[in-house]
Amino acid sequence: MGNEELFETTSEGWQPLSRILGASHPFFDRTLYWEGYDNSSNVYVIAGDSLTIIDPGNDYVALADLFRRGFLPSDVRKIVLTHGHVEHVMGAVELFRYPAGSGTDALEVIFHESGPRGFREMLEEAAKEFPRALTLTEIRGGETIDLGGFPVEVIHTPGHTMDSLCLYQSPTRSLFTGDTVLPYAVASPDPAAGGRAEYHLFVIKQLMTRRIDVLLPGHGRPVAAEARRVLEGSYAGVVKKMVGLETPWIEGAATLAQKGYLEESLFCCEKERELHPENRKALELKATCLNDLGRFPEAIEAFEQLQEEGENPLFPLLGKGVALMGLGKYGESLSAFEKILAEKPDFQEALMYKGMALYLSGRYDEAMQVHPFEKEFMERFKATLEKKARPSL
Repeated sequence: MGNEELFETTSEGWQPLSRILGASHPFFDRTLYWEGYDNSSNVYVIAGDSLTIIDPGNDYVALADLFRRGFLPSDVRKIVLTHGHVEHVMGAVELFRYPAGSGTDALEVIFHESGPRGFREMLEEAAKEFPRALTLTEIRGGETIDLGGFPVEVIHTPGHTMDSLCLYQSPTRSLFTGDTVLPYAVASPDPAAGGRAEYHLFVIKQLMTRRIDVLLPGHGRPVAAEARRVLEGSYAGVVKKMVGLETPWIEGAATLAQKGYLEESLFCCEKERELHPENRKALELKATCLNDLGRFPEAIEAFEQLQEEGENPLFPLLGKGVALMGLGKYGESLSAFEKILAEKPDFQEALMYKGMALYLSGRYDEAMQVHPFEKEFMERFKATLEKKARPSL
């Protein structure tokens, strides 16, 4: 594979990633890119000590052009599928139509274990007349696989489909994303293939914790300088799809909070405040989410901002007291609760939190004099005793 003339390209067809990205690295130099169209995905070929095809697409011209450049069908030793949609995989069947040449090594097709059974059967049927042995390797994610001399980490990223995979090349911080992350678009979940928006949301959040400098998507051009922004845009797009594209951000925030998606509710609140800085409801929900997430210093800032706005002063005072208690500042939290009770002595939440703050600060007798707290405490204590006394089955 040392003949550099194989990598001479025009502006069309196969191009080295190094040219697309404007960055030189052995991995980029030896990886070719074929831009897909509406009915075919992008195709990537890693030309190391053998050829690996990532998503062979659905465009027979891609393979024809690859072999016209001097590569042989027998050079292809591995095919890796990011998921089982036809526009990503049918080129694997096309490969079986080429003579195997002198190659005797098995062709390995790698895909997630939850990939479509029909595709597996199609491969097995197509390979019956194939002169080389066919190995089908099912993976789960977490493996490191060697692709032509370049190791990549397999990440299971269900969401668009249950079998979606991403491939992370650590030295270049590059990620083959299939349809999990696309530039300036968000692939919809495919329910027939096990796709679910909440899974998609989770995996994008997980990907955002990694250092990713280059995105190599299944559709659209590879992305370098804007990789982080594209990931953040995908996150925003999935959140929006979960609540409805036409749903106002504040309504989406409330819906997500009710379902327990606190970080996503917080995200929607911030989007709402960007568009409508005067929306107090968004700030109230944001502050509450921050408290529930345990992000107490940020919550205090939000509650203080609400206090400055002057409306409904008891709500931000209560929330700030809870945040202070979360930080272990029981004396300051007691002061907040007592200010509320001075105005509204029967405010049950403030009474409960006052008793809790007293108890946590070691003032047990005073805590038990706060009736709502004493009642709740004794009921829980009684339930604990009953549970211990109950014979195990």
